[in-house]
Amino acid sequence: MAPPPFERAVSYGPYDGRMRATIHALKYDRLHGAAKRLGRMLAAAIAQLADEAPGEMLVVPVPLHRTKHAERGFNQARSLAVSALSGLKKSHPEWRLRLASTTLMRLRATENQAGLTPRQRRLNVRRAFSVSEPAAVAGKHVLLIDDIFTTGATARAAAKTLLDAGAKSVWVATLARARMRDGRANSVRFDDETHLSRKNNDPETVEHPGDLQEASIFSSHDQSSF
Repeated sequence: MAPPPFERAVSYGPYDGRMRATIHALKYDRLHGAAKRLGRMLAAAIAQLADEAPGEMLVVPVPLHRTKHAERGFNQARSLAVSALSGLKKSHPEWRLRLASTTLMRLRATENQAGLTPRQRRLNVRRAFSVSEPAAVAGKHVLLIDDIFTTGATARAAAKTLLDAGAKSVWVATLARARMRDGRANSVRFDDETHLSRKNNDPETVEHPGDLQEASIFSSHDQSSF
C-alpha cells in the first residue's frame, strides 16, 4: 500500500480497557463530561507534534454524516478537539491552532467501520468527504482530529480530500489507536505492535487525567500498513 497522504499520525494510547469504556460513554451514552478528561489526553498526544508541525494550523474534526449527527446529537471528534484546544492554549500559547469544524463534510452515510476488513474500510470511505470551502484550506496546514485510529482508512480519505482542495499538509491526531486482527478491530498491545514507532524507541508514560489507566503515548510515522 502507498504511504499515507498525511505527514504523521499520533495517538495517546491503546483502544482498550478504561480508555475504550470512556470513549463509549461519550459516544453512545452521551456522557459529555468525559470529553474534558479525554480531551486532556488528546492534547498530550497533539503536543508530540509541537516541535515539528507548523506553528499555525487549522484543526479539523472528522465529521459525521448529517443523519448520524442528528441521531447522536453531537460529533465526538469536535467535542474532543474543543477540549484539547482549551488545554493547548495554556500549555502551548505560541501555537496558533484554529478550530474549523465545518470545513470537512461527510457526503454520504458510510457503514460503521467496526467489523470491516481493511479493504472494506477503504472502500467504505472512498470519496466520502468533501471540503465546504476550498479557499479556506488552500495553502493551509491542517490538523485532522478523530477519536480512534485503526487502519487509517478514514484518515487517508479525509487527508486526501483536504490536500486535493489545496491544503499544504495534513497531520493526524487521535485519542486511541486500535489494531486489526483477523479482520476485526482489536486493542493495541505494545509488545507485539510492529507498525508503531515510539519516541526515543521507548514507551513514554504520561500523567493520566482522572481515573483512566496510564497509557503510553505512541506515534505512527509514514507506515505503509496504514
